[in-house]
Amino acid sequence: MKYWLFKSEPNTWSWNDQLKRGDKGEHWDGVRNYQAANNMKSMRKGDLGFFYHSVKEKQIVGIVEVIKEYYPDHTDKKNIFGMVDLKAIKSLNKTISLKQIKETKELKEMQLVKQSRLSVSPVSETEWARILKMSETQL
Repeated sequence: MKYWLFKSEPNTWSWNDQLKRGDKGEHWDGVRNYQAANNMKSMRKGDLGFFYHSVKEKQIVGIVEVIKEYYPDHTDKKNIFGMVDLKAIKSLNKTISLKQIKETKELKEMQLVKQSRLSVSPVSETEWARILKMSETQL
């Protein structure tokens, strides 16, 4: 299993929107960055990810699961990019801010910090475990 981070602007698609989709989940469309798309191509069913509210909030708010692997993105008129489907697993007990991440030694190398504009990025096992501990969340 691999771990990921998915960034979303809450006024476009929020954690509450994701939760409302239930087990049906929702497709993660609109990604137009080749590195982010390559990250999605390597995802497998059952991989887990953090759901991150970008822009003003800048915090991890929940956990999602990949329920459908990479397939063509219906919003891409050029048929270059694809998407995956995600379902909400649970909300974090305590949200984790970007500031907290930057101040935590074990998280300073996170792609979220190093490549802040990337909308879909990998999370290491160590980073995953540290964020779960900080958020007081268990799976």
